[in-house]
Amino acid sequence: MNIHEYQAKRLLKSFGVPVPPGNVAHSASEAGDIASALPEGRVVVKAQIHAGGRGAGRFVGHPACGGVSVVTSATEAESAACDMLDRVLVTRQTGPEGRLVRKLYVEACCAIARELYFSILIDRTRQRVAIVASQDGGMEIEEVAARTPDRVLSLDIHPAQGLGAYQARDLAVALGLKNRQIGKFAAFMCSAFDAFVQLDASLIEINPLVITTGGDLIALDAKMSFDDNALFRHPELEELREENEEDPREQEAARFGLSYIGLDGTIGCMVNGAGLAMATMDIIRDHGEAPANFLDVGGGASRERVTAAFRILLADPRVEGVLVNIFGGIMKCDIIAEAVVAACRDIALNKPLVVRLAGTNVDDGRKILEESGLNVIAADDLDDAARKIVAAVRGKRQG
Repeated sequence: MNIHEYQAKRLLKSFGVPVPPGNVAHSASEAGDIASALPEGRVVVKAQIHAGGRGAGRFVGHPACGGVSVVTSATEAESAACDMLDRVLVTRQTGPEGRLVRKLYVEACCAIARELYFSILIDRTRQRVAIVASQDGGMEIEEVAARTPDRVLSLDIHPAQGLGAYQARDLAVALGLKNRQIGKFAAFMCSAFDAFVQLDASLIEINPLVITTGGDLIALDAKMSFDDNALFRHPELEELREENEEDPREQEAARFGLSYIGLDGTIGCMVNGAGLAMATMDIIRDHGEAPANFLDVGGGASRERVTAAFRILLADPRVEGVLVNIFGGIMKCDIIAEAVVAACRDIALNKPLVVRLAGTNVDDGRKILEESGLNVIAADDLDDAARKIVAAVRGKRQG
């Protein structure tokens, strides 16, 4: 689960991470009132959406305006808010469809001497929490890694020992910090790490982490993501969920216990098991097409769940065909086949459908599909399934 910048800053502040004073605004007049209450000087007005690159983004129908605006008065803050609210902001992360801006964050500016990059994340390869930092703050870390990999510093945290104070000090020195800045960075890093662990976060990214002209460290931007599987321990975080920022298909999938992620291809995939789903997506690409989604129905694929899966798949207008790839283990192939047949009849499927079944009761499952009277293309193995769905989709395009 992702949250807005202003929400992330409130959480980090509660753990002792220094952030600029600011507040969230839902209207232009509210933005002006918040700016008036901040210390005199420059104020920044930021569009709040679940996507990065807001400053370089542009609003649909208003290309002169970006998602971050620096102003010098309450009147200017109110004017900037008018330009942003209820407009669609397009950034490099939103895609061409953009995101509707429903709220803003208004905060005080600070005098910046240096910008750093800092993040805490899960390194799934090493199965550890990792801290990544760089002297090149304000830039995409992928770009820094590609151009100057030596300027990206990474630190693994032992799961039993946790973060050591010496590690924080060593990283501060490696980033070129000196004197009192080293202690301030160590305190900041420990606070951010405490927030990461105690809130079951999967990502904390602060870019930039700035050093002010007065020598203070401040989180000028903040992004946080949380492990959905741990939200039952954090009802206070669940309340921060912004459904308007989430894919409605993913919300519908979660309601039925399905794992769904929308992609940009043309072949819808329904698979049981994350590993099998990844392999299915890869082999579709090997045959020259692209998957429209990741969809894992899990081990208990009931008729209701399979019908919901088909409905979610077909809600994507880009889907031109569907590939069902099921390995029957706990859930037997004949039960899967019955659910597929029922689902196809319930939703009147009119697009190419290829089904590959393997595992327990596979012969019974294939017989059910053959006798269903539906236009189901049977496949013998995964490669055969991918080849057939690609051929069926391309044939329908041409004919």
